[in-house]
Amino acid sequence: MPPLTRWAVRASLFYVLVGFTLGALLLAHKGVGVHPMVWRLLPLHREVLMLGWMAQMGIGVAYWVFPRIARRRGREAFAWLALLLLNGGVWLAGLAPALGLPGWVLVMGRGGEVGAVLAFAVHIAPRVRLPPPETLLPPSTG
Repeated sequence: MPPLTRWAVRASLFYVLVGFTLGALLLAHKGVGVHPMVWRLLPLHREVLMLGWMAQMGIGVAYWVFPRIARRRGREAFAWLALLLLNGGVWLAGLAPALGLPGWVLVMGRGGEVGAVLAFAVHIAPRVRLPPPETLLPPSTG
C-alpha cells in the first residue's frame, strides 16, 4: 500500500472516530440535555463524516487501485495537495459555524475542499482508461 493511501486511510479512520463521537454527543444531548451550545457542533459533525471520512477514504483507495502509468502513479504532488487542501477545508468549514467565526472562514474552507477536488482530478485524470475492446460485451439484439 503506497504511503499516501496509508495516510489517507488513517486520517479517514480518525475522522470517523471524531464524527461518531460528535454524533454520540449530539444524540446524548437530545436525551438528557448536555449543554445548549452542543448544537453548534452539528455542522462540524456533518463536515467530518461526509468529507473527512468518506471523501478521504475515497481518495486513498482511488489512489491505490487506479491503473498506474508506466509503473508510476502519476503526478503524486497533486494527490498530496488534495489531501492537504481537503483536511484544511474540512476543519475550516466545520469549525467556522461552531465557533461563530466570520463567513469568509467558511468560504475559505469550501474553497479548500473545491481545490482538493480539482487537485485530485488533475492527478487521477491520466490514469482513467477505457477497458480493452475485446473485454467489452457486444450489444444485445433482442
